[in-house]
Amino acid sequence: MSVNLNNKVYFENLNTIRFVAALLVIIHHIEQFKGVFNFPNYWDNKVILVIGKLGVILFFVLSGFLISFLLFKEHEVTNTISVKKFYMRRILRIWPLYFLIVLSSFFIFPFLEFFSLPGFGKEVIWDNLFFKLLLFTAFLPNLVLHIYGMIPYASQTWSIGAEEQFYLIWPVLNKKIKSKWLLMFAVIFVYLFIKRYIYYLPHTTYFDIFRGFWKSTPIDCMAIGGIFALIVYDDKPIVNRLRKILFSKIIQWVILLATIYLISIGYKVESFQYEFYSLLFGILIINFACNKDRIFSMENKVFNYLGKISYGLYMFHPIVVVFSIKLCEILNFKSNYFLYPMVFILIIILASLSYEFFEKIFINKKLNIQI
Repeated sequence: MSVNLNNKVYFENLNTIRFVAALLVIIHHIEQFKGVFNFPNYWDNKVILVIGKLGVILFFVLSGFLISFLLFKEHEVTNTISVKKFYMRRILRIWPLYFLIVLSSFFIFPFLEFFSLPGFGKEVIWDNLFFKLLLFTAFLPNLVLHIYGMIPYASQTWSIGAEEQFYLIWPVLNKKIKSKWLLMFAVIFVYLFIKRYIYYLPHTTYFDIFRGFWKSTPIDCMAIGGIFALIVYDDKPIVNRLRKILFSKIIQWVILLATIYLISIGYKVESFQYEFYSLLFGILIINFACNKDRIFSMENKVFNYLGKISYGLYMFHPIVVVFSIKLCEILNFKSNYFLYPMVFILIIILASLSYEFFEKIFINKKLNIQI
């Protein structure tokens, strides 16, 4: 039986959630870059500090949910999982824009004075160039960040590296391990166990790098997304009862309002910050995506499209933010009422052009890969 999962499985509201995740990251980095260029900014605001990473965590939970559900569905339809085809679909969606950004960051922007950042001239970016490019090519940009520091216009790819590392193992584990509940909880436990006890390792350069790398690869948050995919997919009586509870309107309102409130005060949970928010995000995702009795819907053409181009919004936004700040500097017009609209107009235009004339070439090939 031949089924194209990308066409057959569609969850409402997920594109809007993707856009919200990208929006949080963009706002976070606008204020960060304003500080870099000595613009009046809110970088020390605890809400601004927390929303950037939470936007990425929302991406991770959403990816874990969607990818896991698609794998469950593929196994249901074909009685197996094609690891090769899974990799090909991910390659066609992720790699083209990823390598465009990486190569531009090393071989175009260092030569454009307008886009230079203080303390990051060409000599800094090109220091240890071979090893940096090697790590980026191996999809280890989060390791680059901890060994060599920030690479202007490419540092946001750390999260793409974390997702690719997750994608590398996830279809294999789902194919080999029959008990999906065991798989999800085992991955979460192992990740948290290592995260907890790596701090007892000696403080050497290599162990410090490993600690930073492990914290920047939160595959447990993606596995939490997988748990919520199971809650939607599994039809066991106990899971049905749990789903009924999570789908109740009172739970929806409590979780939504609690999430908004906690983020608005910059609330942090010691040691389990991202796992805590991943649980909240997971409950919201399954309700917006799968609950016919959801409290409201965010499904509309505008948000749908912004969600479709969210990968471009995320990958291009540092370029647009720096361009906009530099332009404001030239015009001596530093108002947020000018800067923010400029950033969002330009980034939507650039991400749209990328999606329509570059990414779609590969997306169309991806859609043709049948199970």
